[in-house]
Amino acid sequence: MTDYTIEEIIARGGKVLLHACCAPCSGAIIEYMVQHGLKPTVFFSNSNIYTREEYEKRKAEVLRYCALFDLEVVDDDYDHADWLNSVRGLEHEPERGRRCERCFGYRLERAVRYAAAHGYDVLTTTLASSRWKDLDQVNAAGAAACAMAENPSIPVLWWAHNWRKGGLQERRAQVIREQNFYNQTFCGCEFGFIQRNG
Repeated sequence: MTDYTIEEIIARGGKVLLHACCAPCSGAIIEYMVQHGLKPTVFFSNSNIYTREEYEKRKAEVLRYCALFDLEVVDDDYDHADWLNSVRGLEHEPERGRRCERCFGYRLERAVRYAAAHGYDVLTTTLASSRWKDLDQVNAAGAAACAMAENPSIPVLWWAHNWRKGGLQERRAQVIREQNFYNQTFCGCEFGFIQRNG
């Protein structure tokens, strides 16, 4: 896995699909990309989120924020039953365990299929911005998803950037306050909610 500078991504053509998990994780990353000449398409694919009402709240915040930058947002199909099937047997895994690995893979596999089908040559995710997530797990899932892209003649590059560095972690907190984002207290699935809240 390779990290690239934003200049290197722009030199490749800059057609970036940004998988977004929520507005709090996306805010500083989107701002940074736009300020540095990238205009990503935001891919909201989060069938892990429980309940549908929670999913809609998070999606609304992403849509609201992306509208400020005139960014296209792709709303992937919400299929929590399919997601549950994908993590069957991993329900009691701890946060940062195998369930999370599979969850990242599930969402990023959907993102890379969209990217390959629509001519995006670079994929990255806001999942990597959260300190609650294991960066190695996120990057492994992204690299594996890009490796399995269905059309090898149009490869999708996994951009394994550490979105916590370069002042972005601090800016993340500032954007959350400035935008008064709905800021959830759990990652998204019912299993993480139960583990966090007892």
